[in-house]
Amino acid sequence: MTRSDSGRPFWHADIHADRRPFLLGRTRIKAALRQWFASAGFIEVECGAVQVSPGNETHLHGFPVLWQPEGGPAETRYLHTSPEFAAKKLLAAGETRIVDFARVWRNGELGPLHSPEFTMVEWYRAATAESGADWTEVIADTLALVRTAQHMGDGPLRWRGRSCDAMAEPEMLSVAEAFARHAGIDLAACLDSRDALAAEVARVGLDVRADDTWSDLFSRVIVAIEPQLGHGRITFLTHYPVAEAALARPWPADPRWAERFEAYACGVELANGFGELTDAAEQRRRFEADMDEKQRLYGRRYPIDEDFIEALSHMPPASGVALGFERLALLALGGTDIRQVIWTPFPG
Repeated sequence: MTRSDSGRPFWHADIHADRRPFLLGRTRIKAALRQWFASAGFIEVECGAVQVSPGNETHLHGFPVLWQPEGGPAETRYLHTSPEFAAKKLLAAGETRIVDFARVWRNGELGPLHSPEFTMVEWYRAATAESGADWTEVIADTLALVRTAQHMGDGPLRWRGRSCDAMAEPEMLSVAEAFARHAGIDLAACLDSRDALAAEVARVGLDVRADDTWSDLFSRVIVAIEPQLGHGRITFLTHYPVAEAALARPWPADPRWAERFEAYACGVELANGFGELTDAAEQRRRFEADMDEKQRLYGRRYPIDEDFIEALSHMPPASGVALGFERLALLALGGTDIRQVIWTPFPG
């Protein structure tokens, strides 16, 4: 929203004066993160925002734009929901350590922790002779960046009466462990059965609908677990079921699980990271399944970026992370609404 709680727009001088300390804090944190990436040998890139596909995740919705080539028919393109596709093409081209402070767009998202337009800090490490780009490396990056933001902020991370000291030793928690500890569900026993998971979800008192898929049920439990993560210290939620891998590769030690993690502070998701999938055929299969589900749920689907699928075949082993910059800044500065750390909030 462009208006404060008083109903007046953000550009009123007194409203801006209230927000300005947060905005200056945002600038300070952003500069510190940029310095961290530079000192770690990352090249800052700028991926184009207008793409063939906004992304192919079931529940993310893009902003369509109309490209009008001179002398040709109009064509639909999209503002990206993440710079991921373009960034991975750069990895295929030979870049090995890149970061993008990218403006991204997600349609329909608006609230204290959501804005339709926001900044995604997205970075990748590709395998080199010196490094195998293991996903534990980008987990370590994420912790270092959150600690940097806290150092440049206003004490421990804070959100709605909760606090999280990023300097403390983080909690490493697998998804299976989180289901057992916070929901009382043996997830491993339900990996291959929608009905088994439905029975467990119903047993612990969560809603089960007749048309729920396995992924619907999984997501319902995760949503109930998330507020319990990241209290007192950062929680890294790791080893997602391979059915929820998105663009992550299977975990070699047990391919039922994927090299995917999310980072939480004060019950708020800050980052989502992968050991990246480079199997083009498997990625196409996942995208098609996700678009079938989007069609079923929302009556729409997005094209698959064929250039991206081809690039995956040339991409080296890599790991990467997408971190919501405004969320991190908001928690580091002790704010109460994401609009406080956005210079010109989205028109609402």
